[in-house]
Parts: sequence; structure tokens; C-alpha cells
Amino acid sequence: MTDSTLSARLAAPVLRRGRGRGGPADGARWLTAALWAAVAFFVLLPIAAILYLAGDGSQIGVLLDGDVLVAARNSFVSAGVSAVFAVVVGTALAVLLDRTDIAARGPLRLLALSPLLMPPFVGAIAWLGIMGPTSPVNLFWRDAFGAPLWSIYGEDGVILLLTVHSYPIVMLIVSAALRRIPSDLEQAARMSGAGPFRAVVSVTVPLLRPALLSSFIVVAVGNLADFGIPSIIGLPEQYVTLATLVYRYLQSGTVDEPLAIVATIGVVVLILALLGLVAQSLIAGRGNQLDTSNAVVVRVGLGRARVTAALVTWVVVLTVTVLPLIALATQTLLRAPGVPLAWENLTLDHLVTAVTSTTALTGAGNSVMLAGLAALVCGVLGLGIGVVVARVRTRAARALGATANLPQSVPGIVIAVAWLVLAPSLGLFNTPWLILCAYVTSFIALVVQAVAAPLESTPASAEEAARISGAGRLRSLVDITCRMALPAAISGAVLVAVTAVRELTLSVLLLSPGSQTLGVAIFNFQQAGAFSTASAWSLIVAVFGLAFISLVTRRSR
Repeated sequence: MTDSTLSARLAAPVLRRGRGRGGPADGARWLTAALWAAVAFFVLLPIAAILYLAGDGSQIGVLLDGDVLVAARNSFVSAGVSAVFAVVVGTALAVLLDRTDIAARGPLRLLALSPLLMPPFVGAIAWLGIMGPTSPVNLFWRDAFGAPLWSIYGEDGVILLLTVHSYPIVMLIVSAALRRIPSDLEQAARMSGAGPFRAVVSVTVPLLRPALLSSFIVVAVGNLADFGIPSIIGLPEQYVTLATLVYRYLQSGTVDEPLAIVATIGVVVLILALLGLVAQSLIAGRGNQLDTSNAVVVRVGLGRARVTAALVTWVVVLTVTVLPLIALATQTLLRAPGVPLAWENLTLDHLVTAVTSTTALTGAGNSVMLAGLAALVCGVLGLGIGVVVARVRTRAARALGATANLPQSVPGIVIAVAWLVLAPSLGLFNTPWLILCAYVTSFIALVVQAVAAPLESTPASAEEAARISGAGRLRSLVDITCRMALPAAISGAVLVAVTAVRELTLSVLLLSPGSQTLGVAIFNFQQAGAFSTASAWSLIVAVFGLAFISLVTRRSR
């Protein structure tokens, strides 16, 4: 008789006693109920509020207005096209780094993923220094040929930057899928006479189809609601998306009943996002099941193309990662936009102005406070929800996990509008706690997934041993499971803090006196024409983000 069988038999009487009325399992029921109350407040209540406000259909006609139709068209085109390009770029990088013998894979992978750490609106400000109207490239081209080479403002610039900031998501998804595909299938194709490229295209790519479709949906839904890039790159050319249109409705007061109109638009975006989530679930369920237990990854030799492939990859990756940082530094140090890059034109005045700006420092303090509180709340709730989902095998526990993960598919503009609707009734209007509630709604799923995923693959023998020793169900969950999951919860909470401190979409829509965040401060500098100050703070945010990922990577190793 094995140890696990003996433990199971000894634990059976205790487990049966725990299931009865008044038994130790009641503690788990109370814990589940308490977590359900928290999830109902942070997740179900906002969604119900926006559905209620838009439910009477009084503003349904606004969906046929010219401004809304144009914004919807721009949103769907920019989100869809950028998602296609992101899938192409992310897949190519994943295949090169995971399936070939390309040189310097480690540094390439780290640099290729770095756009995830730079907020999209910071990336937009950086790229203005590369291909903006007063960038050195366009000034040189205009002097030589009479017209700028290309201006990043407008639809094509929005699509480019959405692609740059979303291809790392595709790269992560496809890399995970590649690790589940045995490379001996490619080797069999090579032995049958196929070349390296044909083997990858004819064998590997078809097996990646579910991952490609899933990553396309994830990226498209995320880009659909992005605010930073369309506002900075699109608005100067009157390129309006749904996110920027919602912001205009809420800030300008040009329409009657703006909350009802925005809620109606938000419900439509919510329905589209949920349809995308359902499609993603169906696609994931239809994936190919492969036996990878004995799979050994054999990297494809690029032969003579190895140097060329490495050179091209390095150029592309450095262009989208290091070049924006150089552009931010240049914009920060030049006395004025458009002046030649010469030693006599360099100054530290803009950097000094940025770090001594009361507005920005207040925003930075608010961002740190709100991000820290959001990390704490999400960490505690996420730890409890993840433990219940992984260890309490009931329908209520499964539904709790699904509900907590729901906001991950809800665009930020929908969450912001929902809390705006609730704010007067809850006494949160014009307070920073409104932003905190929106942060918790948006980011709680990050901690739940970080906790639940490793626990579900960990045997429950330790909890069973505690139950045999007389501990109740709740105590075994708290003393054993929560302690095991605590490092994962802390990692998830840190991720929440890093994400929240650079967030813009929620903050700019929920802005109130005294609750300005750093992202909103940078955005306001840019909109007010203080481009050098905005660049200085953007450079600080980008450098801190890259330093953080470098530290985390080093500690992980």
C-alpha cells in the first residue's frame, strides 16, 4: 500500500465528518461566502450598474450618431489590424528564439519583452521623438527633400504603436504553446526532405493555430479600449476612437446625460469583449493534445542564415526598445523641440523642472499610494480566492474563480464608467478611493491566477495530513495552503502595483480634485504643450520599469 493511499484512507473519516452540518467544512463555506461578498462588490456591482443605466434603452439611438460610428470604425480597424501585425511579429520572434539556434537568445528575449514594461502613453511620447513632425529624422528629410519622411500622427501611427506594445503578449502565448509541441515532428519533416522554413510552416504553425487565434483575440480586445496611444497620436489628426470619444463626452459636457450615453457605449464594448472571451475559451478547448512527456527540443540550425537572422532580429528589437529610450532622453535634454542635436543645445533644466513640479510629485505620491493599496487589497483577496478555487471543490468556488477573472476581459473604459455610475450612491465621487476601487476591479484577476495556477498542480497531501491531525477545513487552508501560496500572492501583488502605478485609462476618466496620478500628470503635460517635461517624466517611468524587470529577472535566476 502506497503512502498516498494510506493517507487517503486515514483522511476519509475526517473528511466525511467535515461535510456534515456544523462540521469543520463550515469554515470553508464561510470563507467562500465572505470572498463572494467582496467579489460581488468589486466585480458584479459595477457591471450591474452599467447594465442598469443603459438598460432602459433611452440612449440606444446614440450608437447611430456619426461621431460614434466613426469612433467605432476607427477602434475596430486599429485594434484588428494591430492585432494581426502583433501576431505576425510575436510569432516570428517566438519561433526564432524557441526553435532555432539564433545567437544571443537570452538578451534578445529580454529586450523583445521590454515594451510590456513601458506604459503605452509613454511609448507614444517616446515615438514622437523618433517620427514626430519635429523629430531629427523628419527635419533632416524636410531639409533634403522639401517634405517630412513620415509623421507618426494619425491612424497608421496608432496601429504601429499598438502593435509595438502588444506583440510581447503574443510572444509569451506562442512561446508557451511551442514548449508543448514536440520538436521531433519538425525533425520528421526534415528527414522527409523539407527545409527548415517549410518544416516550421507545414508542421509547427498549424499546431499553433489555437494559440494564434487566442492571442489575436486577447490583443484585439485589449487594444480596442486603449486610451493613451489614440489620445496622443490620433487626436492631433482628428483620429477619434471609442476610448477618446468617451473621455470627450465626460470632460466637455457637450452632450445631455453623458453618463447614460457613455454607459450605452460601454455595454456594447462589454458585449464585444465577452464574445471575444467566449471565442477564446472555445478555441482553447479545441487545441491539439500532444504527448510531450518524452519530447526533447532540438533547435533548427539556421546555417548560413544564422548571422543574417540574428542581425535583422537585433535591428528590429533595438529599434522598438532602445531607440524610444534614446528619443526620450533626447527630448528631455534638448532646450526646445526641433533644435539641432548639439552640445550647446543640451540642458538639464527640463529634468529639474519635472522632478520639482508640484503637480507631478503629487501625482507620483498618489500613484504610489493607490498602487500600494490596490496591491494590498488584491493580494489578500486574490490569495483567498485562489486558495478556495484550487482546494474547495464546489460549484460556488468554481463560480467565484470565474467571476473574479471576468474583469480581465472587460475594457478599462467600461470599468471606469461603471464606477462613475456608482460613485454618487457610494459617496466616492471626487475622491481617490474611486480610482482605488477601479484598480481592484481591473487587477484582482492577476493575483487570483498567480495563486490558483500553481496550487492546482500541487498535491493536497499536506492539507490532508493537517486534517488527520484534527485541524478543521478552514484552519488547514489558512495554516497550510495559504502559507504555500503566499509567495505567489506576493508576486501577483507586486505585478498589480507595477501595473497600477503606470495606469492611465482608469485614472484619466475617474480624475477628481486631489486624486491626480502620475500617468494623468504626464498626459496633461503633453496636452498642454510641455513636451520636454512630459518626456522627462516618461523617461523616469521607463527607466524604473526596465530596472525593475532586470532586478526581478536576476533574482529569479
